[in-house]
Amino acid sequence: MLELALAALAWIFLHLFLAGPLRGALVSRLGENGFRGLFSVLSMAGLVWLALAWRAAPTIPVFPGLPWVAALLMPWACILLLAGGRPDNPTSVLAEVAGGSELPIHGITRVTRHPVLWAFVLWALAHILAGGTLPGMLLCGAILLSALRGMWNIDAKRHRALGPAWEGFAALTSRIPFGAILAGRQRFVPSEIGWFPLLGGLILCAVLAWAHGFLFGVPAFPR
Repeated sequence: MLELALAALAWIFLHLFLAGPLRGALVSRLGENGFRGLFSVLSMAGLVWLALAWRAAPTIPVFPGLPWVAALLMPWACILLLAGGRPDNPTSVLAEVAGGSELPIHGITRVTRHPVLWAFVLWALAHILAGGTLPGMLLCGAILLSALRGMWNIDAKRHRALGPAWEGFAALTSRIPFGAILAGRQRFVPSEIGWFPLLGGLILCAVLAWAHGFLFGVPAFPR
């Protein structure tokens, strides 16, 4: 359990501090591409360490698991993941946006400007509540914290890179899902999201549930 706790702390440090307050100093020394390469390698190593430490940790129940919570949250997590991965989402890792240009507000970005990170938040919450174990809380809690903090890190990074264009985009969108819509700054247009994220997300969720025991050693719905 100690190794898992250390792996979780390393993951949190990597995503809350290395990608946050320490990022500017590292970019000035390594360059943007150098930092991205270093961060990618460290993230992959940290994720592998987390997974291996979780597999090796003893199962310590904390509260009775609630598998039905995962059944409710995971479809939405998969839908957000697919809807947010489009290149026209300015917060996506696939996004190609130029400084000074007007950023598109389309589809899922009307709901939240961080759909992929919210997918990880829902995934983490679903697995914490469904499992009810200490190892699961450490693993998923670390990812939950990094996803939540990542929203502020990405906002700050995009603001530095895009300036007024990002300010205009941020003013009309929200971190919290449906925040801008409820505040009257945005409207919900389901047709812009399309059928692919919805159907693809449901299929992805079903496949993950079916293969969960084989892939992760724990069935999605224990008997």
